[in-house]
Amino acid sequence: MSRERLSDSSLIIGVAASTAERVQLARLLGEADALLLVSNAEQARTFLELTGATPAAGTMSAPVTQTVERPAEITALPVPEPVAELSLDVDRRVVRWKDRELPLTRLEHDFLRCLVKEPGRVWTYQHLHHTVWGNEHLGHGSHIHSVVKRLRQKLANLGATVTIHAVRGVGFHLLPTT
Repeated sequence: MSRERLSDSSLIIGVAASTAERVQLARLLGEADALLLVSNAEQARTFLELTGATPAAGTMSAPVTQTVERPAEITALPVPEPVAELSLDVDRRVVRWKDRELPLTRLEHDFLRCLVKEPGRVWTYQHLHHTVWGNEHLGHGSHIHSVVKRLRQKLANLGATVTIHAVRGVGFHLLPTT
């Protein structure tokens, strides 16, 4: 893991080979100002090269090489109970929480479908934009935030105990409300 100075905030780059490990890192480091989770060191290097970012002197940490003992269930993380109760009706384009449901726009549906597919996974702005809008143009991102705002309100109106959490500078994930 490494840290890089970005103006007044820090970017934490977490490297984990499996999705389950990246989910675990997202849960542990989700309160960071900016968090980038990648599957190998080469992806981290590529990100730093593409952004032209260079770590401030003395801020790069040596790679963590120790093996951390993990219980077997972490390799196949269970879906958190509240998230498991949320479902999408793909044909009717509605979100269902327990016995209540609300209609979704196409953008809301496609956006939420990504998040529900792998709860806890941090979906990058770029991946969400490509999947939901079908192109690479990110612009200023207000359209993404508009969809998130509407979805958060709809989830709250359903009484759902899950919401869309932002990972600043990276993207969004679906987690139980705290």
